[in-house]
Amino acid sequence: MSISDLYSSGFRERNRDHFASIVRIALSDGEINPEEKAFLDRLANRLDISDEEYATIVKNPLAYPINPPHNYDSRLERLYDIARMIYADHIEDEDELNMIQRLAVGLGFTPSNVKFIVTKAMDLIHHGVDVDTFKEEIRHMNR
Repeated sequence: MSISDLYSSGFRERNRDHFASIVRIALSDGEINPEEKAFLDRLANRLDISDEEYATIVKNPLAYPINPPHNYDSRLERLYDIARMIYADHIEDEDELNMIQRLAVGLGFTPSNVKFIVTKAMDLIHHGVDVDTFKEEIRHMNR
């Protein structure tokens, strides 16, 4: 096995685990609505998740760990995806907000300010910002 094969395998594994985290949120209310399904389909395509993996993950998303990205930019992108899924669900209840906070800590955000970051993230998503604006606003908030 070449080094590139190992890298590709690890990269796909991280994408799969990230996708499973998003599926957890989508299923937090017991079902995946059409808007969530459309988002998951786009995300699966972007993360190169096969149809078979997709079905397996939806059956048991808890079987996959949260693998935090090593760089802050990737953490912000993952937080953006997670916040968009919460928003797509149209139910930002206490359980979902607690879940996103736990996932944010799992992604490597500091527990002491994760509630503040998640609140800001959800506010930005409500305003329909794109991923680049999202990342800049969160970075600016932490200065």
